[in-house]
Amino acid sequence: LGSAVTHFLSDPQYSKVVYDLKATLKALATPPSQSVLEPLTDVNTSLVSVADDVLLSAYILQPDRRGYELADLVQTYLKTRLETVAPTENQGQLELEGFTDDNAEQLAQYARNAWMIHRLNEAMDEELQQREAVGLLHDLEIPLSVVLAKVELIGIGTDRQRLDSLLDGFTNEVEKAQESAFAAIGGQEVNLASPKQLQTVLFDTLDMPKTRKTKTGYSTDADSLADLLEKTDHPFLHNLMSYRDATKLRQTVQGLLDSIAEDNRIHTRFSQTAAATGRLSSLNPNLQNIPVRTPAGRQIRDIFVAGSNPYSDETTTLLTADYSQIEMRIMAHMSEDEGLIQAYRAGEDLHRFVGAQVFEVEPEDVTTSMRDKVKAMSYGLAYGLSSFGLSRQLRISVDEARELMTTYFDRFGSVQRYLRNVVRQARKDGYTQTMLGRRRYLPDLQSDNRQLREMAERAALNAPIQGSAADLIKKAMLGVQARLEADGLKSRMILQVHDELILEVVDSEIDAAEQILVEEMSAAATLTVPLDVQVGKGYSWHEAAH
Repeated sequence: LGSAVTHFLSDPQYSKVVYDLKATLKALATPPSQSVLEPLTDVNTSLVSVADDVLLSAYILQPDRRGYELADLVQTYLKTRLETVAPTENQGQLELEGFTDDNAEQLAQYARNAWMIHRLNEAMDEELQQREAVGLLHDLEIPLSVVLAKVELIGIGTDRQRLDSLLDGFTNEVEKAQESAFAAIGGQEVNLASPKQLQTVLFDTLDMPKTRKTKTGYSTDADSLADLLEKTDHPFLHNLMSYRDATKLRQTVQGLLDSIAEDNRIHTRFSQTAAATGRLSSLNPNLQNIPVRTPAGRQIRDIFVAGSNPYSDETTTLLTADYSQIEMRIMAHMSEDEGLIQAYRAGEDLHRFVGAQVFEVEPEDVTTSMRDKVKAMSYGLAYGLSSFGLSRQLRISVDEARELMTTYFDRFGSVQRYLRNVVRQARKDGYTQTMLGRRRYLPDLQSDNRQLREMAERAALNAPIQGSAADLIKKAMLGVQARLEADGLKSRMILQVHDELILEVVDSEIDAAEQILVEEMSAAATLTVPLDVQVGKGYSWHEAAH
């Protein structure tokens, strides 16, 4: 039976429909009894000619769904319950030898699942064609599942000793911050993780100004504490925020330690269905939320290192490549703003160029503060940032933020026209669309509820730009993986984080791998502005930063 199934799955003349291709490929590559240290089955050949993955089809059709469990999809698309519908003899039920009464019910469940997956494929196919999304499924998402299965199985090397040392360091920071916080309130010991006890300390003991009202009292969230700190500069708040930061870092490090497998590598799981914009999400552990620019974040990235390669005795190096300002480049392309296009084509520092225009000074006279302001605004516009939101982010008055945005749009009018048109068109069509045709339907654009309508408008602004960036990095991953295999390289893709790809490269292949990264990432799209790919290399992820 096993060999017959294996032969069927690997035979290209038979089309297959699956639910969760990536999980299926990983299961086929690593039988339950197999150690992660033993050779894996070839993901490329274990399951071929996949015509549909109904999980991915459902995601493309409904990217805002909360979940994509098979039973939920059956309920939504087939209007029936998975566990109550059994296939009849002529509906594809197989009689398999070797199964006993003990596992007959399990086999029956497998058969029900298989039949429902087949029916889901039929139900979704017509809708995919109507939305012109068949290419997105077949040319992008399904091939990407194959690549992601390989990336997850390979994992990324770790330095456990360095990680243990980091845990000790952050634990000490937590304890020091806690002791200092207690000292700042006269030695009183409270649970710094308890909102209720914090409310008592802040608003009763210390009689601080009241923050935003909540159901349980007054807010003690990060924004509220930042406002209080600005108003009072109280040492208790300084230490409380240090305690929170150190606690979060300690939890991150502990999570990484718990995730190290027996091959001394961390195998994060990538979800193709978690983010409505099309972005990949990293789970268990999340390697996308490790800060890049903070000292602590750099320390954590330093524990991810080049490991051994099973196909070579050579030492290895991590090679990282990312897109520079990809979302702003897409904004320039989509808005057709001549100012932004000119800046990118001339290879100028975009934020310095914009700062010079907005503040009416020469580029060399743009201060760090000016540059930071226009940078925050430029990215914020793509996320529907209001003048109030910009004032909060930059800690300036609403009037100053409004004036900043007005001046920006005076200089870059095409950006404003593009943003207005995106929302107008989305309201007319009912959806937004990325450069590759990924749609996001936003019915709340027509809502009578102002809050829901404004949330949908922000999503309409954000989805085409962030979604196009997500599609581009996915295309780049397919191109890089195909080239690595076609050129016979032993180097391997091991991680994707936002707009960055990370390869673990055999040292003799560094130049070839770097060329592949730059060529394939640059070729992922043709924009009116160049796609700038920056490459770095080093023993650790931090050392390979650029």
